[in-house]
This record gives sequence, structure tokens and C-alpha cells, in this order.
Amino acid sequence: MSATAGAAAAGIADPRELQAALERDVDGDVRFDAYSRHLYAQDASSYAIEPLGVCLPRRADDVAAAVAVCARLGVPVLARGGGTSLAGQCVTPGLVLDLSRHMRAIAAIDPDARRARVQPGVIQEHLNRAAAAHGLQFGPNTSTANRATLGGMIGNNSAGSQSIRYGMTIDAVQRLDVVLADGTRARLEPVSREEAARRGAADTLAGAIHRGLPGIVDRHRDALDGYPRHWRQAGGYRLDRIAAEDGAVDPSQVVVGSEGTLAVVVEADVALVPVRPVRVMAVGHFASTADAIAATGDAMAQDATSVELLDRFILDLSRRKLEFRSLGAILEGDPDALLFVELEGDDEDEVTARLDALVRAWAEHGHGYHTLRATDPADQAAVLEVRKSGLGLLMAASRGSRRPLAFIEDTAVPPERLNEYVAEMKALLDARGLEAGFYGHCSVGCLHVRPFVDLRAAGGVDAMREVAEEVAEMVLRYGGVNASEHGDGLVRSPFNRRMFGDEIYEAMREVKRLFDPQGVLNPGKVVDAGPMTEHLRDPALPRAVPLATTIRFEGPEGMRTAADRCMNIGLCRKTETGVMCPSYMATLEEDHATRGRANALVRALSQPDPHAALGDERLHEILDLCLECKACKRECPLEVDMAALKSEFLSHYQDIHGTPLRSRAFGAIRRVNRVGAALAPVSNLLPRLPGARRLLERTLGIAARRPLPRFERETLLRWDARRDRRPTAAARGDVVLLADSFTTFTEPWIGRAAVELLERAGWRVRLQSAGCCGRASISKGLLGDARRMAGAMVERLAGDAARGTPIVGVEPSCLLTLRDEYLSLLPGDARAEAVAGRAHLVADLLVEAVDAGDLVLRADSPLAGRRIVLHGHCHEKAGVGTEATRALLERIPGAEVEELDAGCCGMAGSFGFEAEHYDLSRQVGELRLFPALRGEPAETVVAATGVSCRQQIGHFAGRTARHPVVLVAEAAGLAAR
Repeated sequence: MSATAGAAAAGIADPRELQAALERDVDGDVRFDAYSRHLYAQDASSYAIEPLGVCLPRRADDVAAAVAVCARLGVPVLARGGGTSLAGQCVTPGLVLDLSRHMRAIAAIDPDARRARVQPGVIQEHLNRAAAAHGLQFGPNTSTANRATLGGMIGNNSAGSQSIRYGMTIDAVQRLDVVLADGTRARLEPVSREEAARRGAADTLAGAIHRGLPGIVDRHRDALDGYPRHWRQAGGYRLDRIAAEDGAVDPSQVVVGSEGTLAVVVEADVALVPVRPVRVMAVGHFASTADAIAATGDAMAQDATSVELLDRFILDLSRRKLEFRSLGAILEGDPDALLFVELEGDDEDEVTARLDALVRAWAEHGHGYHTLRATDPADQAAVLEVRKSGLGLLMAASRGSRRPLAFIEDTAVPPERLNEYVAEMKALLDARGLEAGFYGHCSVGCLHVRPFVDLRAAGGVDAMREVAEEVAEMVLRYGGVNASEHGDGLVRSPFNRRMFGDEIYEAMREVKRLFDPQGVLNPGKVVDAGPMTEHLRDPALPRAVPLATTIRFEGPEGMRTAADRCMNIGLCRKTETGVMCPSYMATLEEDHATRGRANALVRALSQPDPHAALGDERLHEILDLCLECKACKRECPLEVDMAALKSEFLSHYQDIHGTPLRSRAFGAIRRVNRVGAALAPVSNLLPRLPGARRLLERTLGIAARRPLPRFERETLLRWDARRDRRPTAAARGDVVLLADSFTTFTEPWIGRAAVELLERAGWRVRLQSAGCCGRASISKGLLGDARRMAGAMVERLAGDAARGTPIVGVEPSCLLTLRDEYLSLLPGDARAEAVAGRAHLVADLLVEAVDAGDLVLRADSPLAGRRIVLHGHCHEKAGVGTEATRALLERIPGAEVEELDAGCCGMAGSFGFEAEHYDLSRQVGELRLFPALRGEPAETVVAATGVSCRQQIGHFAGRTARHPVVLVAEAAGLAAR
């Protein structure tokens, strides 16, 4: 639907007038194109509403100007942070204000007052890092801390696992600077009745608010007696917090949790709490969920900071994920549920004593069959990651449009009634044949329950509505609340009259009218909502028109199903850990997050002619900065494989627009490198000729500032052909080494080191050097060429795979192509599956050989006593993990090895060579990797598994990075470079 048609349907202003006014009055980005509107049409809920446009304000005055424009034109306006709301708070038919892009400043931290002043786009994790320097933290600890904004947390009144100790966001908010519904600015803070009356004398909207709020509370004081029923309430307006016992009035408190329906927060003062220096964990193992819940009381008796449950459904899902594969090693037996208990304090002996007491109490009371004690921070981090990933693990179990939906997941009941409530909940779901996982906060009686429902199937929408209605009645009977953490939004607001009663509900409507007389601030949330079944995303999605693809995508609608796996939970918007998503980390643009790209592809693939839609220039702009690092395939809980999706997109785009010469050159990288090596050293001198690099940039678009690889005359193939090959017994048998395009022609010493190490370990090595794996062609969208290369490589390796011969490589991107892309380029090919099953990085075999004593590393090697920092290749991290590489380096006697969590280097194969991407390539590396390396002493050894990574590190960080295999060869006493 066009913006104009959408405006007409909603009965609001002409978007062209709105756009023109915003571009005139706002010093920020204003976007009204179809793709931008689509990208902001959904949050992490089941809902979608396409807005008229999007505005990214740079400062508070921009917000005020934008809201004033909307008020004048009668356009709904929604302030949004990370867009990860689970209840449909962050969708609107009007204007979206994305406050997360520019308004990210921590204005001040006052350690003495334990207070911070922040803009709404500040990420919770960023605030905690800054506050940690003063021994402080923001108390409400959400599982989404690495992408949740403070503005969003204020809007939702977010809580987290430690709310029993630190409360909810409302308990931390001390003062708010806001933009009101008419575009005026106001400060909302606790004031005396006298000061409220003084401020109320002003003939402004802020004056009306200060005049009116005390009267609303006074008129409904009897109804508010005993409100709320449960302290952990995130639904409705917190009328109970407006007036204090001493008569003070605090308008800021009713804004917290109001989901942007009362005011737009542009700055906030929030309280910080001390970081407790000692933390231990107990992980109880139980034979049933009921047994786990029953053990909560003993944990609370030890003043637990949090008590978290994971049931078998979630645990089984975690075992399938690469990053959680170590879970089985630390769990005892096969628990049906786990209970994670955190204990904190200032004294180690005191905290440990409480842990001992908890273990004893569980044993004495027959709670569980085993307790894992996690006192080491590394052990705690491992189990905490599993606990925090409950939502993502559930989402990963989606199949097509059958998804775990968040429509009853936010309820809370008194903890002492939780077991009874859960039993009734399970019976209700079982009676309807609905599968669900249970996880969450036993300490406060809040479990997240997401039934799997297919809203596109017959009866799916009705089933969702009926279950929601039944659960709402259950909550009332148990004395609980319908929204205890994630707010009302579109999914729970329709129940608020029933949940709060007529009088309190009407009082909430009075508050809404007082703050927002025209009803322009995020209307339809909290009060005056439509049915929960309106604006559902999946039922509105048209059936996908069949599209022929070269890559096989699982799912009923092929490529669109693969893109539509994204459920917008926003983990791709993290910026300080992991790899996903490098371009988003650098630009902070929704377009450049995995989520944005997936949503853009869903739009294109939903068009009547999806092939033609994949030729759209705006879509190409969105996908162009994807580095194809493949981190999303591992780090995204939904395993959205954007690298594969981009490759397929490029093949269609180039089918329409033609294939650039540069893409063909990079796709033929093996031929280019072979010719370069054959002509060396002349080929290495040519780029040094005056004007040669500028000519190369003008003709092929290869950045003149980027150093080119050096070709080696003595290639790996020449060395292998000339070396002495005396027949020897191979104790370990045969192994095939993939002589990739880089190890062969530009860095042959790495291949030599691998061959010599394998042979010393007892292997008979044969090079596979007859052709290219196709990795470069895949990345450039030359999928026909890639499929032919894959078929030829499988033909060459099929016999080895059938005999069980290991196939190894030293360049992760090339070797892992055999394990990954070959299976989707050659679907159903049993020989390709056999080759994939035998393909390993060389580190796997070398670690085994060292541990068996067949490969001896010298204690007196030059690396003894040296510090080695490892930067793993993105494809390695995504495909198999870096554990084997790190373990190999750790086998070097006397070496201290640390793996950097420094994200992507930014080179990404050909990406960093391309002139238009050169600056972003550098920017990605500058985020974490280059500063980390510059901070290392000169004597530190830098190891990197990827050829691109080594090039990038040398160019921008000024360090020589060496392949781990070369370092191990040096430790083995072999000649190494």
C-alpha cells in the first residue's frame, strides 16, 4: 500500500504534506519510501501496521518539532527505541520517531548520588559499562540488555530477572524531560502539592497536567485502594504512583509504562545501584517443572537475587545450538527443568554460606536430584547465556508460519500460587493441542509461556483469541496481573477494562485525555484499543508467488520462508559483543541490521512478480552493505542466513541489471591468482606503476588505497611437486588438503606448514588443487558458476569421502563452503553430503595428533612464554566455532592464549577491496578489533585464521597476523614464516 493510500485508509493527513513539514522543521533524517515504511511496520510482536513515514531525530528539539507537526496535522506519532516490543506497542499508522539512531548519549553519571542522565536511545548494556567504572549499574536487568534502549524500557516499565531485588524501571526513574502531545517541552518530577499548584497555574499543557493529575487520584482514591493486585505490574497506567503519602505529586511515574501514549521521553534521570562484588549461582536439576517451582521458596529464603526456570522444551532446543553445545557437559542426567538461582553480596564467605544453605535445604526438602554450583564467573556466564536465550530458543523452533506467539506470556500471579496456575495453564493448552515452552521468573510468579500457533491456518486466529480470553480470567481468579513485564500494546490493551474494572479504567482514560487531548500519541494502546485480532502480521501476508532459486531454501515458500524466519527480536542490533551484524554496528541503521534486510526481502518476495522486485535499487541499497559474514546464521536465534539470501538476491538482481565486471573478476579469483603467481614478480610490480591503482579503481572499482595481495612464484603446487617424496608408512592414513586459491598462490607457506605438520603427525597428505571451491562466486551472486564448481569439486572428492578420508583446509571460508553451501547448491546429492561430512578445518586433526603424542611441540620453541591473541574468521565462528583453533594454540607449551571478542575485521573477502566499501570496511574494524590489537604490546603474537583478516589487520592495525598453523609449525621445530 502506498503512503497516500495508507493515509486515506486511516483518515489522516496527506503524507506529502507531513513529509514536507518534517523536512523543513527537523534536523534529522526523514524517510517516506516504501521500504523504510515497511521496515518500521513491525516490532517483535505478531502485529504490523505500515506507518506514513519515519523520522530519525538528532536531538530533543527535533522531537518537539516533529510532534508539533503531527499535532497540527492530526497525525498519530510513535516514539520507538529498539523496536523489540513483544505486545505491539511499536506499530502505528502515523509517524514513527526512531530515537535509537542518534539520541544515544549518556549525558552524565553522578556516582555520589548514584544517578545517571541519559537520552532515550542509550542501550542498557552501554549504560552499565559506563556505570561499572563507578561500581554501579542500572538495576532492572533485562535479558535484552545488549539492545534494549532506556527509552523503550521506560515506555514499557521493563523489569528483568533481578526485579525481586532491584524492582522495575519505574522504581529507578527519578525525573523525565519530555515532549508533550502539542510539541511543547516539560520536566516531570516529584513536586509538592504546592509546587504542583504553582506549575498548574500556567496556561500550557504541562500546566493542565499538573492541575489535573491530583484531582484524578483524589476522585478515584477508593477504587485505587489495593491497586495494583501484584507489585510487578507493567500494564495500564500506574495511577497508584502519582501521589505519595506525603502529598507530593509525581507526573513522571504515570508516564513510565505508558508506551508513548502520554509523552515522548527525550532525557531521563535514573537511579543506579551498587554492583555487588560477589555472585554465585546454583543450578537445580528437577524431574518436573512443578518440582522446580516448588523449590523456589527455599531459594527466596536465602535472599536470592533471581530465581529463573527453564523447562525441558527450552533445554532440548538449547542442545541443538552450536553455542550451547557445552551444556550437556555441565548438566547431570536429563533434567525436565532447571532452576537458576543467583545469590549476591559483599562478602564471599557470607554468600558462599547462603549457597551451602540452599543446597542443604533442597536436599532436606527433596527438591531436585542435583545442584550445580557455579562460583567461577566463566561457569556462570555459560549457564547465564542459556537462561537469557529462552525467547530466542523458542523462536528458533518456528516452522513456517507456525510460531511461538507472545499473547499470554506476560502474566504474573502470587509466587505461592504459581504451581497451581501453571498446572491449570498446561491443562488449558493440552486440551487445545497447543505446544508451549515455559521459562521465566519464579521469584515473582511470572513465567513466559508462548504457545505455537499458525495464524495463517484455519482457526489459528480464533484459537489465539480464545486462549487469551481464558487466561485473562485465570489471572483474575489467581489475583495476578495480565502484563507484568512486556506491557499492553495491541495484544493486552483490549483486556484492560476487564482487568482493572470500570472505574480505574475510566480514570486511565481521563489521564490519557489530560496528557493527549487530540489523541495523537500512539493511540489504541493501553486504553481505547481495538480487538486483539486486528493488524495481525501473518494473516495479512499474501501467499508467496513461486520463485525459482539456485540455492535451496527450506520451507513451504522457499526464499520468502527463509527471510520470514525473522521475528524482529533485534539481537542483530547489539553492538559490543559477538559478530552480528557488522554493518549495523558501524552505521546503527535499521536498514543494515539482519532484521531490516530480512524484512525488506519479505516485502520484495511478497510482490506479484518477486523476481522483478528483487531488481529494486532501494532493495539493493539495503542489502549492499551485508558483509556476508554469516554471523547471523549462528548468532541470530532464528538462524536467518542473510549471506545465502544476499547471494540469491544478487543472482536475480544481476539477471535483471547485468553482472559487473568486478564481480566476474572476483568470482574468477582462482584464475586471477594463478595468472598472478605465474607472472610473479612482474605481477607484483605492475600496481606500483604511476597511475595504475587509480586506473584500477576507475575501471574495476577496486580501492586505490587498499594494498593488493602479493603473488608467490613458488606456489604451494610447485613446492609440492618438487619436494622429496620418499615412500613412508602413514600410521594415520590418508588426508586430502584443500589447496585453496589463497593458500596456493599468495600465502603458500601456510599450506606447507599444514602439510608438514600432518605428515609429522602420521598422515599421508594429498593436495586437492584442481579447481575452485566456488566461495567467491557465491558471494558475488554468480550462483550458476558456483553450482558448477561445487559439482566438479564433489566429483573430485567423492571417492575420498566414500573411503572415509578426511578433507581438511586452512582457509575457513573455502573449506566450510564444502560443509554448508554445497548442501544447498546440490540439494539431495548424497555425494555432496558425504563430502560435507568429511570436511574439517586442519586444527581438528592437529589437536587430536598432539593429544595422542603423535605431534610433539617443543617446550623451548620461540613461542614459549609469549602471549598469543587469536582473531577467528567469521565463517569459522558461524560454521564450526573457534574451539579447535584455540585449543591448538593452547597446546603450544608455555604460550598464553586469548581469543578476542572483537567482532568482524571488516574485510569480508572482496568487500574491503571495493572502493565504495573501503571506508565502512575500516569503520567495522575500528569498532573493536583494531583498538584491541593496538592495545597489545609489540611482543604479543597475533593469530588470525582468515586471509582477509590478516590483510585487514596488517593494513589498518599495523600488525603482522599469522595463521595458527604456522605458529604450531614453529613450535614443532619446522621451518615457518
